[in-house]
Amino acid sequence: MFPEYDVIVVGAGHAGSEAAAAAANMGSRVLLITMNLQTIGQMSCNPAMGGIAKGQIVREIDALGGYSGIVTDETMIQFRMLNRSKGPAMWSPRAQSDRMLFAQKWREMLEQTSNVDFYQDMVRELIVKDGRCRGVKTGLGHEILSKAVVLTNGTFLNGIIHIGEKNFGGGRMAEKAATGITEQLVSLGFESDRLKTGTPPRIDGRSLDYSKMEEQPGDEEVTGFSYIGKPALAGKKQRSCWITYTDRSVHDTLKTGFEKSPMFAGRIDGIGPRYCPSIEDKINRFAERERHQLFIEPEGWNTIEIYVNGFSTSLPEDVQYKALTQVPGFENCRMFRPGYAIEYDYFPPTQLKYSLETRQLSGLFFAGQINGTTGYEEAACQGLMAGINAHQYVTERDPLILKRSEAYIGVLIDDLISKGTQEPYRMFTSRAEFRTLLRQDNADLRLTSVSHSLGLASDERMAKVSAKQGTVARLKLLFNEITLQPEEINNYLDSKGSAPLQQKQKLSQLILRPEISIEDLLRNVDSIKVQLDGVDNEAIQQTEIQLKYQVYIDKEKELVTRMSSLEDLEIPGSFDYSKVQAISNEAREKLFTIKPRTLGQASRISGINPSDVQILMVYMGR
Repeated sequence: MFPEYDVIVVGAGHAGSEAAAAAANMGSRVLLITMNLQTIGQMSCNPAMGGIAKGQIVREIDALGGYSGIVTDETMIQFRMLNRSKGPAMWSPRAQSDRMLFAQKWREMLEQTSNVDFYQDMVRELIVKDGRCRGVKTGLGHEILSKAVVLTNGTFLNGIIHIGEKNFGGGRMAEKAATGITEQLVSLGFESDRLKTGTPPRIDGRSLDYSKMEEQPGDEEVTGFSYIGKPALAGKKQRSCWITYTDRSVHDTLKTGFEKSPMFAGRIDGIGPRYCPSIEDKINRFAERERHQLFIEPEGWNTIEIYVNGFSTSLPEDVQYKALTQVPGFENCRMFRPGYAIEYDYFPPTQLKYSLETRQLSGLFFAGQINGTTGYEEAACQGLMAGINAHQYVTERDPLILKRSEAYIGVLIDDLISKGTQEPYRMFTSRAEFRTLLRQDNADLRLTSVSHSLGLASDERMAKVSAKQGTVARLKLLFNEITLQPEEINNYLDSKGSAPLQQKQKLSQLILRPEISIEDLLRNVDSIKVQLDGVDNEAIQQTEIQLKYQVYIDKEKELVTRMSSLEDLEIPGSFDYSKVQAISNEAREKLFTIKPRTLGQASRISGINPSDVQILMVYMGR
């Protein structure tokens, strides 16, 4: 009934969908197995993509040939570039998506991808032969062979849903949990643990009074995520989000349900996300806060369903509802479904290689929440990398490994493998020490050539990036040639509160002023407008960023060069740490467990001191 596949991908969420697309587009024959073909690409929690650091990840996925950016651009109902008041290293695109259109578009794109087959069933067991993963066994009794398997099980591995004192098995509301895989992997020597996450109630938008809330419209300029094509939203009217707040009365009502809370009563063992806690956790941890912000987010163009971002909870339904009716604008709200917590199995990611292949079992790759992460974007980028590297494994080629200085994706994978995680891992700009280099605006310049060399990025996409690089190089020269006279610019400078020119100055020098932008100059200075007429806005903005922040960019590049001395010092896989007596016992244990690839990775492992690294360096030198 089934041929032997190159790669089997288990799970069709954000990680699984990206993994299947990547492996197939590189030439592998792929089978995507999911328990429900109607929920491919499902947004299980909030209907949004991107945000702080997450937007950078989506743009990196797009530059590497993934689908998430394209799907988001085709289905967004609102777009905002966050942190525009800060430097460009902090700018982060975010979009509200139409939840149903998002999943529909994902399925369409996968169905149009050659080499992808689909099958609806539960995977209960892996086929293991001679220390290698060679396929899967399904709930219907099928044995399907492959050369590699990618597990992207999300919250489904022995998932338990909690609402107050009620709990029942499930991977998502109204969807059953997956069983069997954890138990088999543990028997093979894997370590597993439990995490939890949650979701808020869904509300009938017709029952809300928006006049009591603060409107949050989208940006006038919709740049989107994908570097190819324009977002479907460009030029259209966007859906607004809204902001309201809890208060003491809401908190007091929520507290009446604490004794029935599965979190406080000890019925949940898993640790929840630190940076996206439940509303009861916020009240408990931040008792001094008078209120908490709630974002009221529409679920799509043509639905009345509303997502209450910031009100994740697993309290009893009656307590959830009563507390919500005390929130301004929610006095007469009608609930579609209550919020809930879900507890699930994950495998500490220190058990992985940098390719996301497991150390214990050759040919088995993990991606997404199974590795302890939270968030669509974090899952999608792992899926992309696992799909790429599963294909590389099958074709006996070297894996693609991104450095911390090359991509947020590299930071995420390095963090997981070097440090592990005991709580759901979420990406932030603060996690990236080279974030000035890893901006959302230059992901195409950083990564498209990598993708093109793998056969993912098309010749057309590569040509577009090459043309952009050429345009930016020419613009840098032009900016250094354009000279502005005091009489043509001083009125504008005065309006910006900027010091007037005493003599002529080149444009490349003028834009170094923080209060001056090319976009503004184009609107106000005729001579600049004439000389830049017809030039691509994206290239102009890229040129401005490179010139304005050149000093900081150069400093980070210098730091990368200095750090690369450790990154280039590879530790042999057979290195015997027991012979290095001078390092601490803790360091020896962690080095033996994680088996770092380089001294750079070893230096980032929690519990490894600089002196341990120096000793290793000396020992390796001998």
